[in-house]
Amino acid sequence: MKDYRKLLVCLPIFSLPFLFSNFENDNTDDIQFFHSKEETASFEVMMFDTMLPDLENVLFAASGVCVDCHGYDTLGIASVDAMDHDVNIVDDWRATMMGNAAKDPFWRAKVSHEVLLHPQHKEAIEDKCVSCHAPLGSFNAKHIGMSHYGMSDMLADKIGQDGVSCLACHQISPDSLATAFSGGVKYDTFEVAYGPFENPLVSPMLTETGYKPYYSEHIEDAGICASCHTLQTETIDYEGNFTGNIFVEQATYHEWLNSVYADSISCQGCHMPSLEKWPVFLITGAQTEARTPFHQHEFVGGNVTMLKLLQGNIEQLGIKASVEQFDEVIAKTEAMLKLKSIELELDMIDRNIDTARFVVTLTNKAGHKFPSGYPSRRAFIEFLVKTESGDTLFISGKTDENFEVFGQNDTYEPHYQTINSEEQVQIYELVMGDVNNDVTTVLERAQHPIKDNRLPPIGFTTTDPVYDTTAIAGQALLDGDFNKTNAVEGSGSDVVYFNIPLNGFYEVLDISAKVFYQPTPPKWMKEMFDESTPEIDLFRDMFAAADRSPVLMKEASIFVEAITNDSETVENKQFITVYPVPSADGIIFVQSEQTHNLKVFSANGRLLQSIRNKNGNYEIQLNNKGVFFLHFISKKGQVQVERVVVN
Repeated sequence: MKDYRKLLVCLPIFSLPFLFSNFENDNTDDIQFFHSKEETASFEVMMFDTMLPDLENVLFAASGVCVDCHGYDTLGIASVDAMDHDVNIVDDWRATMMGNAAKDPFWRAKVSHEVLLHPQHKEAIEDKCVSCHAPLGSFNAKHIGMSHYGMSDMLADKIGQDGVSCLACHQISPDSLATAFSGGVKYDTFEVAYGPFENPLVSPMLTETGYKPYYSEHIEDAGICASCHTLQTETIDYEGNFTGNIFVEQATYHEWLNSVYADSISCQGCHMPSLEKWPVFLITGAQTEARTPFHQHEFVGGNVTMLKLLQGNIEQLGIKASVEQFDEVIAKTEAMLKLKSIELELDMIDRNIDTARFVVTLTNKAGHKFPSGYPSRRAFIEFLVKTESGDTLFISGKTDENFEVFGQNDTYEPHYQTINSEEQVQIYELVMGDVNNDVTTVLERAQHPIKDNRLPPIGFTTTDPVYDTTAIAGQALLDGDFNKTNAVEGSGSDVVYFNIPLNGFYEVLDISAKVFYQPTPPKWMKEMFDESTPEIDLFRDMFAAADRSPVLMKEASIFVEAITNDSETVENKQFITVYPVPSADGIIFVQSEQTHNLKVFSANGRLLQSIRNKNGNYEIQLNNKGVFFLHFISKKGQVQVERVVVN
């Protein structure tokens, strides 16, 4: 697409009607076309793609005003990285959820759902929702004194439909960071664009747009994201009466505050990755002073499903991005989920002819809870045990043809510390409860979290000042391995034990654990899809036709050798020596020439210690009396489990 653009801009403007009029000639058989039909289709998409709104209202300018200087540079001078790859700001932004926030059909359907149930709150619901999804229209309306700016106003407003556009961030006032939430953004009312570079080149922007660039360090502060990524709603009962309760629907910014990352990595550090020290020329067609660091405007999150849905409905939704641009954002989103979100470990504890016991450890690598944000989002574990020939002995967390997870309770699935049935599945999610303590997906009716076992970020504690907006809820509070290591908070991890009934099966086992991410699960959609509005009906059709496959984030697998009796393997490959057994004082000596990892489990399967990269002679201390299992795994993948008794 970008190569086509280079070619097209070289054509004189007056030649374009002639070029495309030839394609409509009825006698096409004798005409020698310079471009193939495929290239022609790409040109037409590209022309549609570039039609960003070149408009201004009283308070803001839309993205089309910025694209001339900050879009694709046909000369290849500006907005390219060290490998001459185009990294221009506008094209990176076009196909993101931020760029299409006002056109998101799920969001539009959900707004209509809330209004349908409680029409007396229509203005308040719409005003709140558009303040973050259509800020250029919403805040301009407030600025000029309009009492209400709702969905119909946005649909008639091309600037409002520009989504979270350039000045939605770059015109935020420096004195408003993290002081107001739920869309409470403060904008400067004079024509200014704040940026991260000292001594900005003023004349080009001021001359071309009337906006004056200013340096301000607040543009790189996580607080600039806080107003829209912390959302609190007022609870109502089924008659629509306010209860006086405030429910925290989203608290991504506060989750970040309650983490180790708040002192080192901002939101922009992950979602707008820097090109490090590689300098970038900023103005299209001009080799002005190079700037560094250059933050790419990728705004990558985790919502692959909605990106694919948007990509499949570009024309119908009026989206100003191409299929290829969506491909790029989808690929980066999948990479974020698979490489930067969680870690997964799978280990065997022990096995006999009746039961095999395993432990799965998930660790959150994100700077906030995972999943975070809108409460429909969830992650779940699929745990599969197969025979060597591929027959399934046990599976927890499988999905059906509608991408729903099998085995869930009708209401919600509780948090588990130990799973021993296929009808138990570990799902990490927020479940909202209403005034009757029933599960609800109606945002206005949410009064309290029935369950919130989303993985906390590393460093998360229940004593943090913002814990009241980021609280853990449900059975996870009783799980000694949830966000804890040796009873100390802040691990950002969860340990799940799988006790698999074997019913006498003694042959080789093939074990796999997978973690899937699902931003729009069918179960969450049902309450909305049971109703009908034009917006719900449109989204229901798009949703049914979309690729809704959960994204596989991580997987791990191990093979367990066959057994000849309850405790001996067919081929006993010892690489560890452990003594004395039993032990009188709990001190155990270990000898091995192979580098290995060690995990110590109690008799009921709880992880007590974890030691990495050991070899030679060393000792460990077991502090209590009883039976322990020492699980060794060498760097070659060799596994040895030792049963130790402390008298």
